[in-house]
Amino acid sequence: MTQSSGVPLRVVSYNIHSQRDDTAALAAVVRAAAPDVVIVQEGPRRFRWRQKSATLAESFGLVVAAGGLPALGNLLLTSLRVRVAATRCQRFPLTPGRHLRGAAYAECVVAGGARFTLVGSHLSTDPAERPAQAALLKRELDAAGAPVVAGADLNEGPDGPAWATVARGLTDAAVAADRADRLTYSCADPRRRIDALFVDPRITVVDYDVVDTPQTRRASDHFPVLVDLLLPVAD
Repeated sequence: MTQSSGVPLRVVSYNIHSQRDDTAALAAVVRAAAPDVVIVQEGPRRFRWRQKSATLAESFGLVVAAGGLPALGNLLLTSLRVRVAATRCQRFPLTPGRHLRGAAYAECVVAGGARFTLVGSHLSTDPAERPAQAALLKRELDAAGAPVVAGADLNEGPDGPAWATVARGLTDAAVAADRADRLTYSCADPRRRIDALFVDPRITVVDYDVVDTPQTRRASDHFPVLVDLLLPVAD
């Protein structure tokens, strides 16, 4: 993809494994990336989740935008370059015996005049449950008023039906950067690309990386996805 102008935005989408690994390494990884926004999966969602979310954001040098318990652990964090105009959370219907899942949304404006809708979600590990969740997520993505930047742990690869539903009409950042061979899970035995960043086709993907370093292997069981974008300036 080529485009000569736009407002830059650096995005990290990261399943942080409920902070069960090396939290100092986790903070160092994100700070080194210097993102404008971080889309977190498996963030705080239980007792004292507000305080834990704020502490996590502070460790990254960011602030909480949306999510946490109301979004079942999906958490959106931003730098001070990004102003958050509105937020909301979504919960998918509960299948008995399964974990509640959901999504977080934030309507944002980045310095330079670009508006975008930031989205984070984490779909079920159950292949029978994922397609309906993907359809509910996709309905919200399609209804977004501003160009979408959506990070998700889909718990399936690009050949899966839930992935296809979410990706329809959007740009898969890895494909746009010709790096779809970069695997995101697991850090101990990388074999699958189940973590993705999807963006509105009006957004240019400048660069894409799955950060595989000794530090990221200590920080979580997923590698972080790091993407540089150019957002269209609002008319």
